[in-house]
Amino acid sequence: MALLLGVDTGGTYTDAVLIRDEKEVIASAKSLTTRADLAIGVGGAIRAVLDQSGCAAAEVSMAALSTTLATNALVEGQGGRVALIYIGFAPEDLDRHGLKDALKGDPALVLAGGHNHAGGEATPLDTEALRAFLETEAAGVSGFAVASLFATRNPAHEQEAARIITEMTQAPVTCSHQLSAKLNGPKRAVTAVLNARLIGMIDRLIGRAQDTLVELGITAPMMVVRGDGALMSAEQARERPIETILSGPAASIVGARWMTGAENALVSDIGGTTTDVALIKDGKPAIDPAGARVGEFRTMVEAVAMRTTGLGGDSQVHIQSSGLQGGLSLGPRRVVPVSLIASEAPEVVHAALDKALNAPVVGEHDGKFVRAMVGMPAVGLGEREHMLLGRIGTEVHPLGSILRTRMEHGALSRLVDRGLVQVSGVTPSDASHVLGRVEAWDKEAAEKALTLFARRRVGSGDTLAKDPYVLAQMIVDQLTEQTTLTLLESAFAEEADDFGLPPAELARHVLTLRGLNGHRGILAIDTAMSIDVVGLGASASSYYPAVGERLKCRMLLPQHAGVANAIGAVVGRVTMRKSGSVTSPAEGKFRVYLEAGPEDFSSSEEALSMLETALEAEARREAEAAGAEDIHIHVERDIRTAEVEAREVFVEATLTVEASGRPRVAED
Repeated sequence: MALLLGVDTGGTYTDAVLIRDEKEVIASAKSLTTRADLAIGVGGAIRAVLDQSGCAAAEVSMAALSTTLATNALVEGQGGRVALIYIGFAPEDLDRHGLKDALKGDPALVLAGGHNHAGGEATPLDTEALRAFLETEAAGVSGFAVASLFATRNPAHEQEAARIITEMTQAPVTCSHQLSAKLNGPKRAVTAVLNARLIGMIDRLIGRAQDTLVELGITAPMMVVRGDGALMSAEQARERPIETILSGPAASIVGARWMTGAENALVSDIGGTTTDVALIKDGKPAIDPAGARVGEFRTMVEAVAMRTTGLGGDSQVHIQSSGLQGGLSLGPRRVVPVSLIASEAPEVVHAALDKALNAPVVGEHDGKFVRAMVGMPAVGLGEREHMLLGRIGTEVHPLGSILRTRMEHGALSRLVDRGLVQVSGVTPSDASHVLGRVEAWDKEAAEKALTLFARRRVGSGDTLAKDPYVLAQMIVDQLTEQTTLTLLESAFAEEADDFGLPPAELARHVLTLRGLNGHRGILAIDTAMSIDVVGLGASASSYYPAVGERLKCRMLLPQHAGVANAIGAVVGRVTMRKSGSVTSPAEGKFRVYLEAGPEDFSSSEEALSMLETALEAEARREAEAAGAEDIHIHVERDIRTAEVEAREVFVEATLTVEASGRPRVAED
């Protein structure tokens, strides 16, 4: 009888489940995610399910971890300071595919070198310039990204640059060719930069999770969920953390399918930071052919086709300044709910809220608080950031007592981006406490914070709402509306070719919105979702019934919707995909591009067979390293030919080899 442990570390909660023989959930529990030391939240959730089930730690035969931390970090712009080594490209290429935005002002070196499309060296690698750069810029860099021109055709310059960086800095290095076999250097560079930015964060998560398992007496191997829903080993995830973006959402799709048996449905998973929407079609989630998109970044990571929006239970509430009536908007940044921070520092929070409630006017920072993430590495900070971080110290403070000048607002934003500081403010979670839908934290603090927020003025000069209860319903209604638009965008994206307009425009089109309201005039207009929606997340039962009513569809809320990610983490399969290409640079010559460099053959079939053998060995090796057994191999060949003088001529071929199997479980 196999006992499987699934753990999901989200922005707000860490969930754990125990599943017997992949058939029955025998225990589930939640614990608050503890950013400063993730092991506290992970350990709390695991202990709770072991106590609830009465099972001993030694009985666990496999553990699997999914996480939204990488996704949340990219959506919120967080992560470590990195440096990009950009080989063989022009300086203006830094502006392509959002590479400059991904760097966020971190250093980059455009270096001579790189190869041509056939894998030959275009220009020698300028190692002297690289060494000079490292001597001056390496301090304060937590990881390096290396991207070279046509590195997927010949990775030699990326490999040499990585060797020099490791020799001089000992910092982790991400090479772009290790993350994708596809062409498009700037896009590979973005992926490498994001991978390097995430390494420290994911390494800490996995390391602390493994430590916790050992401390609890669990000796079973630990797996990690990738963005396509498949499992990988913890060691592989530490090397390629970018592959864990959309890990939590992907696990939720696997979990939704396992819980509902749905063949065709939209799955919408609301967490503390994001709402993730994906389509189950014919029983399977689709893989995004263009690469995973998270926030503003399009990567080259294979992941489920999913739309991730900065909308969740802990999204920051904003007043829309345009118009006389005013209104609300939510996200994309997550803040700590006031009700939550009050349960952790009640005296500080209630004293500040009471003082603000008794003041004659509403202050800019009333109802907002700030705290530092103790234990996080604070490298590469400017003087103002260091000073602000020191002022915050280790306690919770009213935000107004910390910020003393306008210039410090920017410093605070940079500290938040780096994950070193958290800000607390009004969220939908607080609104749910006020309305009595949730009773997890400090309801009184939520009421005080919403009372303050309701007193703010809109364009007409009137207050935003007459009391906290009206405001709470406004916030929940806004969450319903933004969730509805997110689901509509996802549906339109699946049928984009049928309409000819961008999904976001279609979702907000006047005809769509009138149809949601059941317009009846000379025309009758109806908008509805024609397939089921599966609502997941701890707060799904609070918010999603209204979304189902708005979209006029059946809303499925599974029994264990709040821990779907943790369920999906442990019922998935290990799958490793490896891709490669064969080209024909001259008649009668067929070139295979391998890790060791290009190799030529005299026939296309010989080249294809050699590539298939190499890819199969690599995919099988990685699947075995991830802990798979009973491995099955699937090969796809995409061969492109052209007709020249009445004969078919080989142009190029791409091979993808997939090795898949169930993870090994520990023997009794």
